[in-house]
Amino acid sequence: MMLHVPDVLSAEQVRELRATLDATDWVDGRETVGEQGARIKRNRQLPEQSAVGHELGKTILGALAMNPLFFSAALPLRFVPPLFNRYEGGEHYGLHVDGSVRSVPGTGQQLRTDLSCTLFLCDPEDYQGGELEVVDTYGVHEVKLPAGDLILYPSSSLHRVHPVTQGARVCSFFWLQSMVRDDRQRAMLFELDQNILKLRARLGECEEAIALTGHYHNLLRMWSEV
Repeated sequence: MMLHVPDVLSAEQVRELRATLDATDWVDGRETVGEQGARIKRNRQLPEQSAVGHELGKTILGALAMNPLFFSAALPLRFVPPLFNRYEGGEHYGLHVDGSVRSVPGTGQQLRTDLSCTLFLCDPEDYQGGELEVVDTYGVHEVKLPAGDLILYPSSSLHRVHPVTQGARVCSFFWLQSMVRDDRQRAMLFELDQNILKLRARLGECEEAIALTGHYHNLLRMWSEV
């Protein structure tokens, strides 16, 4: 399941993050991938151990913690702290699949990458090219969202970033392990949760909404790995 999560960050938060990022030194993005990834990756990133990146990542995770749509879709258990990348002057990232396991810096902990996240920190009109292309069983999807919006998609998906031919594409990207490993189960729980919310909005705390909420939690109890 792919999901567009709008307004994760406010316009003011985006401006503050960009002002900090634009004043920070970047490194070659190939430093953070293996030999295979280095052949197809051309961009710049903040170093994984960057103190600036760590603080900005806290802002992003704090915003996501208050976003009910994101929580409903992702059911997050643990995160790899957000990273930051920049593409310009023809930089790109070829077709690839994200690694299945990532280390959480400074913890000795590893997590399974169930879901990948890209949070856009610039508007589509700020740059040309740079579309995130995700390939799944339903076809090819090109994503280019407003600043502050996030795309959530399974980490098992093939994806790429097209060359940026003008301007600069600045984003945060990160991975998470979900409480529910199976994407189909997460999608069913998400659809059930969203329909319960619509039912409550129309009819209030009715008998049907209470019954469906019970089914939701029993399914989550059955499928979660917490």
